[in-house]
Amino acid sequence: MIAAGLGCRRGCGWEEIATLVAAAFDEASLGAAARRGVLLAAPTMKREEAGMAEAARALGLTLAFLDEEALVAAQGRVQTRSATVLAAVGLASVAEAAALAAAGPGSRLLLPRRSTPRATVALAVSETRS
Repeated sequence: MIAAGLGCRRGCGWEEIATLVAAAFDEASLGAAARRGVLLAAPTMKREEAGMAEAARALGLTLAFLDEEALVAAQGRVQTRSATVLAAVGLASVAEAAALAAAGPGSRLLLPRRSTPRATVALAVSETRS
């Protein structure tokens, strides 16, 4: 299972988010089948961001919102930390934490944070067991 964690500034347009997600899929070399199964994940504080919902619709993907507790729990596993984001929302990483939390315990980053001026994305993959 692959999760794409999302973050954005207030009022970010869906096109910017969807384009960033598609570029992350390309960079991670995800094929069409893998892309269809990706879960988009964002913090509940972004629930009212129309751009997130529209990007999910445009990509044909499910968007889940994660509570702060889940994001805080994933902070120890993130690779990228931002002092600016920490000061703004109390988390050093939003996109990476959302991806890791959504992908579940034992997940790992497939692609660390990528960003545009107004949006961020990171990909995480759940632990596979043989």
